[in-house]
Amino acid sequence: MARYRDALCRLCRRESEKLFLKGDRCYTDKCAVERRKYPPGAHGQRRRKMSDYALQLREKQKAKETYGVLERQFRKYYHLADRKKGITGSNLLQLLERRLDNVVYRLGLASNRRQARQIVLHGHVRMNGRRVNIPSCLIRPGDEISLKEGSEKISIIEENIAKMEHRGIPAWVEMDVSNVKGKVLHNPSREEIELPVQEQLIVELYSK
Repeated sequence: MARYRDALCRLCRRESEKLFLKGDRCYTDKCAVERRKYPPGAHGQRRRKMSDYALQLREKQKAKETYGVLERQFRKYYHLADRKKGITGSNLLQLLERRLDNVVYRLGLASNRRQARQIVLHGHVRMNGRRVNIPSCLIRPGDEISLKEGSEKISIIEENIAKMEHRGIPAWVEMDVSNVKGKVLHNPSREEIELPVQEQLIVELYSK
């Protein structure tokens, strides 16, 4: 995830939409979007008509901010998606969903993707029994995700495990809560990716 050091809630306010960057806080009344439904800054409450380019740019920024990748990384994913068979926009979101840090988040082992990235970087995650500390590693169907022995006792992870049953888990992964072990069933389809992004606008932006 990119080293963004400002308040995460500013990103949600900039898009005027919840990106769920702060985990459980986003579901409470403390959510900044609930309290101030306008972009940050002195001119945030101005009403402006957005151009086609501005709309495309905002969709791209929304996707980047949600998954926490840099522009160079994001462009790389786009070119990979463009070379694959199928719909480029759907391929792009599928590649982003297949990132290891995102899978850790989707399984409920982390409350948000930033926390998931930290858990991976610190070596707490095992993929098919082997230690992997690269958040951008792409998972494949059949891959098993588990924690290093003893990592489940870390307070943050322990808290996430306790809330795991109450969090929704996508249909393309499954989680064995008792053994704290997850498995990727298949690559996610666009319908299984809960993301309020119009990916076609991103494709139009990069196709210029």
